[in-house]
Amino acid sequence: MPRLKSAADLETRRKEILARRDPKKPCVTICSGTGCHAYGSEKVAQTFMAEIGKNGLKEKVDIRRTGCHGYCERGTIVVIFPQEICYLRVKPEDVPEIIETTLVKGEVVERLLYEGEDAQKIIHEGDIPFYKHQSRIVFGPNRFIDPKNIEDYIARGGYAALAKVLSGMTPEAVLAEVKKANLRGRGGGGFPAGMKWETTRNAPGEPKYVIVNADEGDPGAYMDRSLLEGNPHSVLEGLTIGAYAIGASQGFVYVRQEYPLAVENLYAALEQARDYGLLGENILGSGFNFEVTVHRGAGAFVSGESSALMTAIEGRVGEPRPKYIRTAISGIWGKPSNLNNVETWATVPLIIDKGADWFNGIGTKGSKGTKIFSLVGKVNNTGLVEVPMGMTLREIIYDIGGGIPQGKKFKAVQTGGPSGGVIPEKLIDTPVDFDELNKVGSMMGSGGMIVMDEDNCMVDVARYFLNFLSEESCGQCVPCREGIYQMLKILNRICAGEGRSGDIELLEELAEVVRDASLCALGATAPNPVLSTIKYFRNEYQAHVKEKRCPAGVCKELISYYIDPEKCQACLLCLRNCPVEAISGGKNLIHVIDQGKCTKCGACFEVCPSRFGAVVKLSGVPVPEPVAAGTEVKRKTRGEK
Repeated sequence: MPRLKSAADLETRRKEILARRDPKKPCVTICSGTGCHAYGSEKVAQTFMAEIGKNGLKEKVDIRRTGCHGYCERGTIVVIFPQEICYLRVKPEDVPEIIETTLVKGEVVERLLYEGEDAQKIIHEGDIPFYKHQSRIVFGPNRFIDPKNIEDYIARGGYAALAKVLSGMTPEAVLAEVKKANLRGRGGGGFPAGMKWETTRNAPGEPKYVIVNADEGDPGAYMDRSLLEGNPHSVLEGLTIGAYAIGASQGFVYVRQEYPLAVENLYAALEQARDYGLLGENILGSGFNFEVTVHRGAGAFVSGESSALMTAIEGRVGEPRPKYIRTAISGIWGKPSNLNNVETWATVPLIIDKGADWFNGIGTKGSKGTKIFSLVGKVNNTGLVEVPMGMTLREIIYDIGGGIPQGKKFKAVQTGGPSGGVIPEKLIDTPVDFDELNKVGSMMGSGGMIVMDEDNCMVDVARYFLNFLSEESCGQCVPCREGIYQMLKILNRICAGEGRSGDIELLEELAEVVRDASLCALGATAPNPVLSTIKYFRNEYQAHVKEKRCPAGVCKELISYYIDPEKCQACLLCLRNCPVEAISGGKNLIHVIDQGKCTKCGACFEVCPSRFGAVVKLSGVPVPEPVAAGTEVKRKTRGEK
């Protein structure tokens, strides 16, 4: 394939690609992101190819392996275009029926469609509530593009923004457009991207560097991974535009070692971009040279911090540096370096192509555009969602997420990753943007959103995140290393029923020191889970400390399991499922838990039939005396509750 030597060449190539493609020809797109890989999408794709060949449809049907579609709860997802027929939870054994019914007969396989609350089947992907309430301007193209085929990206207008920049805009004009768009970094801090670019551009010293932060270490977050897996060219195009505006000829993509599919697709995209003349020397005949190197990180959470990431690229241990000199001025090897995350770079081509005014028309006064979130936890529809800034937590959790499973009560949502805050039910109508989340003691972060219900213990939640941060602290500065560890010790003590008077106040005092004195953002934001849970759920902390009781029944040392002799029906389920043989009893005999042997795993509680409700979880109250061994059950009569 000849290299593209100008913007006109790119447009000609786009027209040639589109001319070869029949928009009416059926195209089976198969989600092949990491999530759907886990569901078996590889086998689904292989079966489609084999069955289509067997049915003589190779020339009549296209197969496209795409990136993540977002609705991870229902993988593997298959969408058939141009009708946009969406099939969920597709397995290899479903493929012959899809081919026979849909591709041959033109009908739908109803059992694979989404079923709404009114039991009505929904055929089109865009009509499914999970998708209907989103604005997928950055993430949406994933479902149309094979990440290993640059022609799919070009056909959809890919690299047009780069061509526009290199053929008719000065670096200053590009910078002005990004500043006008008020694009704020999507990686956590929300710093204005244009301002950061300008600082690097004006900083003394050559060469200058541009970097993609694809480290993404937040538990439950995978937005950047899915973008890099599914649409790597959008990230490379944004990075190249940024390099042109800043005056850089070298870029880096720092990506987690745990993202093998993202790395594989990224390398394929880099090779194709070079072959097409969209990367390397004299890009599109403009005289602009730019090259990209991939650096695979070692998986340390702290390496997501800008200076630590740059230190790691230099080949040293990824530890943060003091911030008296910003990385925009002195970054990699002491040279001016601009760092943005995957989502930020992928947004840049849209701003250049559609204009800053278009971008400013989306979002709120201080937070423009959309944001991708990973919606996980106690919510019916887990997955990746992209919404306009300013949509409320309620709309995201209920309209898109489908509410809380099993009709349980929403309790809180944690945003911003392990260093974010916990937002209670009373603030569920909070608009989601950088400033509003900060006001309620949380933050945007990279976009993690973990939903919790009535069964979550807020003290245990704070302990979980602090344990993660304690392990991930690089240990370089005392406030972070020792402060987080001491806070974790107190939380462990409280959850074990050994809390002391004054522990809550001590946690607050330590949190302030860690926040104000830590070297980098990991330590400065680490207290957020503790401070926010104390602020909104202080009563739970007090119950743990004063009453030795876990209201949610989560903290093992504060709970016990007991079999109510009046309700036990000797069904043997709890006895058979106890992993440590702590339950005695037999046929027609009341079962009894040996509290000395019980490990409080909860298996008995989970398997006891709800119609009996014999196994009871106790917290803060003494366990009643067990009945005598060999006592027979009192059978329920029909209709008795």
